[in-house]
Amino acid sequence: MAHLEQRLEARHVNMIAIGGSIGTGIFLASGYSIYVGGPGGAMFAYGLMALIVYFLMTSLGEMSTYKPSSGSFCDYSSVYVGKSFGFAMSYNYWLNWAITIAAELSAAALIMSYWFPHVNPVYFSLAFFIMILIANVFSVKVYGEIEYWLSFIKVGVIIVFIVLGIFTVFHMPKFGAGNWHVGDAPFHQGWFGFISVFLFAGFSFQGTELVGVASGETKDPEKTIPKSIGLVFWRLTLFYVLSIGLISLLLPYNDPMLASQDSVTTSPYTVIFAKYAGHYAADAMNFVILIALISAANASMYSSSRILWYMGRDGLTPSIFKQANKRGVPMPALIITALVGSLVFFSSLIGNGVFFDYIVQISSLCGFIAWFGIALSHYKFRQNYLPTVGGVDILKYRSKFYPWAPILSMIVIAIIIFAQFITAGEHYNLVNFLTIYSSVILFLLIYIGHKIYMKINKI
Repeated sequence: MAHLEQRLEARHVNMIAIGGSIGTGIFLASGYSIYVGGPGGAMFAYGLMALIVYFLMTSLGEMSTYKPSSGSFCDYSSVYVGKSFGFAMSYNYWLNWAITIAAELSAAALIMSYWFPHVNPVYFSLAFFIMILIANVFSVKVYGEIEYWLSFIKVGVIIVFIVLGIFTVFHMPKFGAGNWHVGDAPFHQGWFGFISVFLFAGFSFQGTELVGVASGETKDPEKTIPKSIGLVFWRLTLFYVLSIGLISLLLPYNDPMLASQDSVTTSPYTVIFAKYAGHYAADAMNFVILIALISAANASMYSSSRILWYMGRDGLTPSIFKQANKRGVPMPALIITALVGSLVFFSSLIGNGVFFDYIVQISSLCGFIAWFGIALSHYKFRQNYLPTVGGVDILKYRSKFYPWAPILSMIVIAIIIFAQFITAGEHYNLVNFLTIYSSVILFLLIYIGHKIYMKINKI
């Protein structure tokens, strides 16, 4: 059996995308973003990133409604841009989510260290790793239900945080706006701080495109996908932008507790709950953050295994990866993805926090490359492919603001990727610099290598 089952409902698709996007980005990296860029820089960066994501989501929604595919935009990259571009994009996106598993499990181990500081974090990572592997071994319907309820819990807590945050702000002197006038706020470190925050903003929003990945296993995708696109985007924008705003009002950007992103004790959610609701509330918040990270790792394993299955189906990897069992689960793809995700265990060798920092940055650039691919694929889809099959009249869902949306998205993403050279060169040595940009280098090598291969074999 070499096909996947279409058993995901609209509520599953919504929560899969939300589950992949609400994790370390909002719970651990949001406070550090404010620390780096100041409250204004963080809000501006997340707000602009939300706009770009909106453009990307509508572009992806148009293509995935027209042609549902578990290969998502990797499939679209091959068809609408070129085989070599799609080949490199497929490996990039699979690697993106495979290593994100490691990022989320690494962060989950950090949370357990909050309660059990003397226990090796690797033991916790192993336990969580086995949990999400088992969740993905069963049918996609079982996975969808597990992800739905895990995401439901963390979404509920974020809503509670927002409500309590608003209540607290309105009972603070000057409504908490004083934190926007501390030091060189609201734009700490100027453009340098703003550009630095962009990387974290991008990592935080990555996962919204999982709606497209899930389209191949979705019931009635022509109705489900467009609806899910809008709902997921607005929910994530509300969660992230409003949460960043509340955190900036409740805590000054120079609070030393925000200076680190590799400890649950410095999560702005934990700090705020401990400060305004007591120690036990902070413990409860930590538990919810743990659930959120496990959920995000679960979504990461799902998406990366489906991408690898698609690659096997289309001959981009050995044919064994196109196999699926009688429950519609691509077991070979799941196993190799799990092996890559198990890189989290190497974190014990170099320090969990250091590993987490590297993984976040590498995964972010993989995600930016993938987003660029979405925008370029949509532009080529409209320009070159659609006119040959009937034009825009055949589309059941049309993206907004074409052609300016994909063009602006490509320009902004290219600037963001290039700007990281500035921030990386300011703080890192050559080894760290090459490590962070390994995803960009690997993408280019795969693309060029495939081009040469096709030319030699006259494909």
